[in-house]
Amino acid sequence: MSATSLRYLTAGRLAVEIHADRPALGRAAALAATSYLHDVIAAKGEARVIFACAPSQDEFLSSLIEVSRSGHTAVDWTKVTAFHMDDYVGLPGTHPQSFRTYLRTHFLSQVKVKQFHPVPAEEPDSAAVCARYSALLSEKAIDLICLGIGENGHIAFNDPPVADFDDPHLIKVVELDEACRVQQVNDGCFPNFDAVPKHAFTLTVSIFRRATRLSIHVPGPRKANAVKATVEGPITTACPASILRLHPAASLYIDVAAAKLLAT
Repeated sequence: MSATSLRYLTAGRLAVEIHADRPALGRAAALAATSYLHDVIAAKGEARVIFACAPSQDEFLSSLIEVSRSGHTAVDWTKVTAFHMDDYVGLPGTHPQSFRTYLRTHFLSQVKVKQFHPVPAEEPDSAAVCARYSALLSEKAIDLICLGIGENGHIAFNDPPVADFDDPHLIKVVELDEACRVQQVNDGCFPNFDAVPKHAFTLTVSIFRRATRLSIHVPGPRKANAVKATVEGPITTACPASILRLHPAASLYIDVAAAKLLAT
């Protein structure tokens, strides 16, 4: 538990920290991730990290840049290989709403990683894209995934209709759930529902289950229902994030707004 958390609880194996606001949540998660990555690099000489790309991650990423540059747990980003977990089919990496653009703007433009592997979502052969990215993911263990949870309980774009807890694939193309597309409008990423792409590449639930460590950042009142289902509901694909309760090394960082429906 971080020193700044207001409350701490566990749900299955999932550690849950409740913080006062988004900046406090982001900083606590960044401090923990930085310490962990420092130790991984010290032990292995490198680290492999997957990042979520969404407004919910803004405070975490800005804090990660800040706290990883100083102190005894400073991170040598030149020894980190970075991945991202999803992107819209057909959007080029230069598109303002591409998740590659988000990660470059909010993180990669300010730290120099060893290598960044983007999902080339604009390529016409989706099967080939999935095969190549799956091979990259499979080369070595994923040390850390930094993720969020959607309003419908999704992790990456594993919405309830397409989530598979034992998915044989590591990445696939999915049709986005209506609630997921509405969230993209709510987040300010698109002007209206019709502007949101209908299909996306997503890492599957299987990659989250096999990663060594998960750092989960979920702020805001619009996530309260998903947080309650994740922490207190049944483990089911109706709320894909509920599977996080089974992971042996996962921490969920939420603010009081996201925690407002929790009974515990």
